[in-house]
Amino acid sequence: MKRITIDPITRLEGHGKITLFLDDRGDVANAYFQVPEFRGFESFCEGRPVEEMPRITQRICGVCPMAHHMASAKAGDAVYGVEPPPTAKKIRELAYTAFVCGDHATHFYVLAGPDFFVGPEADPAQRNILGLIHKVGLQIGRRVLQHLAESHEVISLLGGRFVHPVMALPGGVAKAVSPEMQARLIEIGEHFVEFGLFSLQLWKEAVLGDEAFREMIFSSAYYQRTHNIALVDAQNRLNFYDGQVRVVDAEGRPVAKYPPSEYREHIAERVEPWTYVKFPYLKRFGWRGLVDGMESGVYRSTPLGRLNASEGMATPRAQEAYEEFFAYMGGKPVHATLATHWARLVEMLYCAERMLELARDPEITDPNIRTIPTETPREGIGVVEAPRGLLTHHYITDERGLLKKVNLIVGTTNNHAAICMAIKSAAQALIGGGREINQGLLDRVEMAFRAFDPCFACATHALPGEMNLDVEVFDAKGKRVAYLRRAGDQAE
Repeated sequence: MKRITIDPITRLEGHGKITLFLDDRGDVANAYFQVPEFRGFESFCEGRPVEEMPRITQRICGVCPMAHHMASAKAGDAVYGVEPPPTAKKIRELAYTAFVCGDHATHFYVLAGPDFFVGPEADPAQRNILGLIHKVGLQIGRRVLQHLAESHEVISLLGGRFVHPVMALPGGVAKAVSPEMQARLIEIGEHFVEFGLFSLQLWKEAVLGDEAFREMIFSSAYYQRTHNIALVDAQNRLNFYDGQVRVVDAEGRPVAKYPPSEYREHIAERVEPWTYVKFPYLKRFGWRGLVDGMESGVYRSTPLGRLNASEGMATPRAQEAYEEFFAYMGGKPVHATLATHWARLVEMLYCAERMLELARDPEITDPNIRTIPTETPREGIGVVEAPRGLLTHHYITDERGLLKKVNLIVGTTNNHAAICMAIKSAAQALIGGGREINQGLLDRVEMAFRAFDPCFACATHALPGEMNLDVEVFDAKGKRVAYLRRAGDQAE
């Protein structure tokens, strides 16, 4: 049996490898997606004061620190039984929606964009953000960089600094919004809405307008029928900061809606011996292995999963984009993995509109921004929608507020089973039948997991590995017959 190893996979945060096993005919018999990093973040948080967690947990990852900051702050609210003032909640959500706007743009233009705009068959040295700018033009490149810079600016204004903000505290936030800050936030929000509309138009012209990419999106190589979950408001519209968790099955029917504090009644976690990332699944359906369909407990918690699980968007232009998405894709639910990139742009527009709404809210400058905790600390759970999926922080403390137990289920962990299945499906469809195994073919396999925007430093809570790619091809007798190496995105 032949073996192909892609180690480590590229254009993600963290370290992982893909191992493909080929039978005597050269077809893919099985595929394993492995994360060889050790998970230990929860353990070394034990014994720390719970109020330190919003600053500690964001060190898990430099890509999505704001998601951990917010989930941790909400868990701290619950531990102390304190309700932040309305203005504090709005400031938190404003900062968070600005963060999601920047993070989604980073994935679309920097990580996923080269696959579409430069092409999976292009030289790996060109398949990056510089190659993308060369392809689409400097003007678009400037717009992307301005958008990312303004996202950083919002978080710096509200959070004190961009990479590891210090704004959220149990019961509220540390800094009020001045009228001068509000004026700048409104200006940036208007830019964000324009950029969201521009990005959706670019997708329609450059991707949907290309017959080859349309075929890829609808291809069975990138298709898995899974259940879907999302954080929604009272009208079942998507919400990134607050609400209840809604579950719809693989046929789009609602099967559960629960407050985040009840996640253990609905979600279980399974351990497999060949990876350090756990496999969450829906208890209602049970664990049936890495299979899709109605009987499987596997679910998706991605932009595509969120659109499937919600009943709309709470802002007007995003709602129009939501309706256009499902009309084009043939109705709900959509199981085409590559359509996740389109769904991500719909979400980016929603977050832009929501940020602008909050920036224009007269209450945003109210100085009442914190309720001081007075209750004895206990157990608390905080949940937000991270860009990569539902993020759960669960803390148990002693009476002094020192942590006795910590459990984190991050966005990529939610999607681990779906990622494994997507890789196997793509590999079985693309490799075999006598086709030459080259760099472009392997990049098409990588596109399956890249749609999930995976972040494995979060999922495993370890330092990231080197961003290299090693591919070894073994024949049925175990002899290595081919070797490819890419340092970062540079082919050797």
